[in-house]
Amino acid sequence: MTIDTKDILNSILASISRIDYIKPDEIPGIDLYMDQVTTFMENHLSSSKRHPEDKVLTKTMINNYAKNHLLPPPVKKKYSREHILMLTFIYYFKNIMSINDIQVLLGPIAEEFFPGNGSLKLQEVYQEIMDLELEQIEPLIKDVTKKFNKARSSFSNADEKEQDFLQKFAFICMLSFDVYVKKQVIENLIDQMATQDSSKNQD
Repeated sequence: MTIDTKDILNSILASISRIDYIKPDEIPGIDLYMDQVTTFMENHLSSSKRHPEDKVLTKTMINNYAKNHLLPPPVKKKYSREHILMLTFIYYFKNIMSINDIQVLLGPIAEEFFPGNGSLKLQEVYQEIMDLELEQIEPLIKDVTKKFNKARSSFSNADEKEQDFLQKFAFICMLSFDVYVKKQVIENLIDQMATQDSSKNQD
């Protein structure tokens, strides 16, 4: 691969290293109106946007999430700390899951932990999940680097002009296959959860 492609890898690895999340203590201690929520989310998640003009969340999105029961409705048009935590989960899930799948996944979270009826508060659930995810950054960097080096050694017999493109293509394909397999696992787990939930409702 060319130096340009190595620079691309270094850029990818640097962006992975900078992955962060909204910390609970960064959320205002008062309930927020819709405009304040969208501004807060924009300020804290803008680094995850692909294009500068993209919006992290819009009023329409948030209203649709509430309408589809992904998000509990606001109280007197105000959103709590728990709403912000739920919106953060939704923001990350919506890129890889359907609305129905997110509903199956977050429904029990909203029911048990949003109002604080469960053994843990929603903030504790959120923090535990984020800690687990941040632990995956270092292994992820190693895995991406391994795939990059594997792709760089592929298509050794290809024409030099074609080799750069084909090696980049191989790298993307390996990353995509990894995503595809994990998405299959996610969907299988969610289908099991949906089946269990349906059985409970029938009982």
